[in-house]
Amino acid sequence: MSRFIQLHALTSYPPSNLNRDDLGRPKSAIVGGAQRLRISSQALKRAWRTSDLFKTALDTHLGVRTKEMGTQVWRQLTAAGIGDKQAREWARAIAGRFGKIKDAKKTERNEDLEIEQLAHFGPEELGAIDELAKKLIERKTEPTVDELQLLRKPHSAVDIALFGRMLAANPAFNVEAAVQVAHAITVHKAAIEDDYFTAVDDLNRGDEDRGAGHIGETGFGAGVYYLYVCINRALLDENLGGRAELRNRALGALLEAMTQTAPTGKQNSFASRAYASCVLAEKGDRQPRSLAAAFLKPVRSQDDKDATRIAIEALLGKRNSFDQMYGSTSDAWQVAAEGEYWSLFPEGRAGSLAKLVEFVQQD
Repeated sequence: MSRFIQLHALTSYPPSNLNRDDLGRPKSAIVGGAQRLRISSQALKRAWRTSDLFKTALDTHLGVRTKEMGTQVWRQLTAAGIGDKQAREWARAIAGRFGKIKDAKKTERNEDLEIEQLAHFGPEELGAIDELAKKLIERKTEPTVDELQLLRKPHSAVDIALFGRMLAANPAFNVEAAVQVAHAITVHKAAIEDDYFTAVDDLNRGDEDRGAGHIGETGFGAGVYYLYVCINRALLDENLGGRAELRNRALGALLEAMTQTAPTGKQNSFASRAYASCVLAEKGDRQPRSLAAAFLKPVRSQDDKDATRIAIEALLGKRNSFDQMYGSTSDAWQVAAEGEYWSLFPEGRAGSLAKLVEFVQQD
């Protein structure tokens, strides 16, 4: 079984603002001396793991990331008749297994039930918490030390296995991410533009004031983005406790999500939904490497070639260039692409996304 799977995707987004900076404008980066639009890896991973594609494919094998587990337990206990003081103490003890609880003296009421940092709970841990709460309700006594051993490893939470988790209070139960996700960048120069817009007051007949009811401005940009993802398949197997069938479902869901979903920023304003036009997958045991260097020189559309076609040519050229320098950098590779681009690849290399999923899942 190849240790590493590397994915290289090209996706063209129309005018959009999928991932905003602190000023509300699209995130950007300087690459090769030119400004590019950027989508952060954090935004991408959240979009994938919360997508309908993930939920449909993985169902009960997804976790929950929250600070508010103590509040949830407290509500469950008080709804069943446990007194507020006891419920609060027991809820803090349970949530405290997953992180440091906020200081009751320095926070508002009910915030003293929150964990200071987001914690990711797997299905087995959520089940154990629920069962413990039911026991406490039934017998009306505080949880024992043994009952508070709620952390699990390994477990079946695919999102934790893929993207990892850190528990500062219990580092033995940390999970190293099996997937590394780069920030997506445009393969060409990209400007951030401003959309000046107005909104009309429906009840304003213009008798006294014909002005707009609201005036606003929002940033946007458009472009073809390159995204690199590296999967340590051996670590993914370890994180999932050797469940091969679940690992393959995870790989399939990841490929489906990364090619068909994006962060939801400003979607109602721009409807900037897009599918990837090309995904190149590589398998092997050698040290992984991104192909982002293919775009140090910004791509420029030509009269007979769109930016995606030129980006594919640059991607293949950089892959071949690395192979010439280092020898073969992967054991096998396959592509999913729109039919109009199949001719750019050697015979039999390009096909459907379903075929690429099969390729990635094969040992």
